[in-house]
Amino acid sequence: MSSEHCCGGPGYASPLEAMRGPRETLIYVPCIYAPENGVAHKPDVLATIDVDPSSPTFSEVIHVLPMPNTGDELHHSGWNACSSCHGDASRRRNKLILPAVKSGRVYVIDTETDERAPRIFKVVEGEEIKRKAGLTALHTSHCLADGNIMLSAMGDRDGNGKGGFVLLDGKDFSVLGNWEGEGDALPFGYDFWYQPRHNVMLSSEWGAPNAFLNGFNPKDVEDGKYGKSLHVWDWKERKVIQDIDLGDEGIMPLELRFLHDPNQTQGFVGVALSSNIFRFFKSEDGTWKAEKVIDVPSKDVENWALPSMPGIITDILISLDDKFLYFSNWVQGDVRQYDITDPSHPKLTGQIFVGGSLVNGGPVKVVSGEKQPDPVTVKGKTIKGGPQMIQLSLDGKRLYVTTSLFSSWDKQFYPDIVKEGSVMFQIDVNTDKGGLTLNENFLVDFGKMPDGPALAHEVRYPGGDCSSDIWV
Repeated sequence: MSSEHCCGGPGYASPLEAMRGPRETLIYVPCIYAPENGVAHKPDVLATIDVDPSSPTFSEVIHVLPMPNTGDELHHSGWNACSSCHGDASRRRNKLILPAVKSGRVYVIDTETDERAPRIFKVVEGEEIKRKAGLTALHTSHCLADGNIMLSAMGDRDGNGKGGFVLLDGKDFSVLGNWEGEGDALPFGYDFWYQPRHNVMLSSEWGAPNAFLNGFNPKDVEDGKYGKSLHVWDWKERKVIQDIDLGDEGIMPLELRFLHDPNQTQGFVGVALSSNIFRFFKSEDGTWKAEKVIDVPSKDVENWALPSMPGIITDILISLDDKFLYFSNWVQGDVRQYDITDPSHPKLTGQIFVGGSLVNGGPVKVVSGEKQPDPVTVKGKTIKGGPQMIQLSLDGKRLYVTTSLFSSWDKQFYPDIVKEGSVMFQIDVNTDKGGLTLNENFLVDFGKMPDGPALAHEVRYPGGDCSSDIWV
């Protein structure tokens, strides 16, 4: 699939045009090698996966690009240019941006010279970013309409919570400094999405790196080391204009998605620990508000870390036509599809359990005695871990799912995938009436990586997707 689809700039003129784009044939996935006794011995890699059903190497890793350093913890990724630059014919979507959580580095990957075998173009050192922007623990990367690249950060140079944004030059990838104005950094950071037609950006919160880097400790929640707010920014002035406290039902708001229609002033955020979906929207008086629209009940259980098991919503997506919302419950083990034609009242239209901590025959027992989901085997491999990162095809018909969250959290919640490697599976989507079905012919086993079992995280296509493209 070509990284450019027509004679104009990168991406597509509209979300609906993107839905008519070519089918994905390649996938890029950052893979992490979990530290042993706290020490990283192997560099993280970028895996290229063949997802062309007509190819002899379908659902196989066809190339592995090692990073030149250890201890990075690659996590999310983005592009140097996307549909926000569609009108600029001088721009090309040809560099994948790989920020690292632990080291604070940014790897710029050339995907154009050989799409099937990407290569490192430039490394931006974490120390340079700390020196010029005072930030580290990088997370989300978005390209901007002006051609530059913006990355969110979650920590200061000492690993304390600090939510800010780093700007990279879109041509030479030099560090330009902070996006936010002086004194506008936040207590916590994580994801962000901008909507220029309304002069607004919203950002979310995970927690302090010193808390989440070593795994999850409930006491850190009590001690205020995890966030529970959304922040509204004036896009032009680059300053916070409103904070939205989600309260006790909004602990750990992670992935944040506006509706794709750039005229819309609403979207959704997935709250991990509280296992809720909030809709955020601009009210008639011009202020921004949030309301809980989906609640995933906790399960009373035995033989687990806590007596009550939350769903732990770790990723959400919206289809390009703004018809369906998808999210994953990493711990309880299900992927869900909701019709959001009426965004205030989402309707459940599809649900499928693939892995998770509730599987029948495992150590965890649901106290109520309700039937627990059976283990799932695809191509002879029993899926362990839970559904985590999700990515939807442009046409909305295929959902790709990986099972790793973060190496220290994987080790804590799903130690088997640290030893055996995570997997990627595919869910077929009914885009008419709704519905999810597991594809029995697709599985990528990252336990078979050349340097041993690896933990696969976020999925990107060379031609863009519904969580990296923003229309202006």
